[in-house]
Amino acid sequence: MNLFEAMKIFVKVADCGSLSGAARALELSNPSVTRHIADLEAHLHARLLNRSTRRISLTDTGAAYLERCRQVLLDLDEAAMTASNSATNPSGVLRINVPVSFSVNHLGRVLPLYAERYPNVALDVSLSDRVVDLVDEGFDLAIRIGKLQGQSLVARKIAPARILLCAAPAYLAKNGVPEHPADLESHVCLSYAYSTPRDEWRFLRDGKTVTTRVKGGLHTNNGDLLREAALAGMGIILQPSFIVGDDVRAGRLTTLLPEYHSETLSIYAVYPSRQHLSAKVRTFVDFLAEQFGDAPYWDRDLPAG
Repeated sequence: MNLFEAMKIFVKVADCGSLSGAARALELSNPSVTRHIADLEAHLHARLLNRSTRRISLTDTGAAYLERCRQVLLDLDEAAMTASNSATNPSGVLRINVPVSFSVNHLGRVLPLYAERYPNVALDVSLSDRVVDLVDEGFDLAIRIGKLQGQSLVARKIAPARILLCAAPAYLAKNGVPEHPADLESHVCLSYAYSTPRDEWRFLRDGKTVTTRVKGGLHTNNGDLLREAALAGMGIILQPSFIVGDDVRAGRLTTLLPEYHSETLSIYAVYPSRQHLSAKVRTFVDFLAEQFGDAPYWDRDLPAG
């Protein structure tokens, strides 16, 4: 027996004052309505209706049960409406994990636009370059940059980013300009901790990969620190355009080896499941793709390469 269905039929019988009236209102057969009421009474071990040839009436137990049924069914309707609204009207707390440099340089500037568009969503943003476990650590989604490795997550690309080899003009004036990847072995190269392997930089030219080993006086897990060190003339860096693009456009950093390039990075929004995707996750992912997209502003007006 479907208890909630039986409760609905019982309420309709009470409202109509007859089994046949309830059957007509619900577009059910008389025997079906009769069976549901009998099953409900058997389930409760109580008589709910007094039956006569002309009419039915509620027993004292039935009258008390009717009021409870009305409240339960009302609560169910309200719960269904709340769930439906949450699927179409985003609300609640959205927990996001974002790499530090991307968040500081780019996510922060667009979050006010999302908050204005969806004022019922509270954003809880955690900054970390560590690959977190979304489910175990309670995140709704994360921004991931680069290759996605062996994770059963849904991933949507929200933007690309070029990788730029660059250094400050002061460093190049003092140490010379490399003309081939092999020349980097004699330069100070500042490396990023999460690169694999961290002491090898790879470049492409004419479809061929050139790998060179690098070394230098700084190794860190933060791209903004590498940028600051490069701006101060400490060495050469290989960093995404979303970190160094503004400096290259302004001439504070100079791109190197124009005939070579590194693979373009993909930036993804990842989340645990595509099924029953909440409105807050769906709208945020759509928003990021809208704000950044296939031709993001950080890649504009950069030297070819």
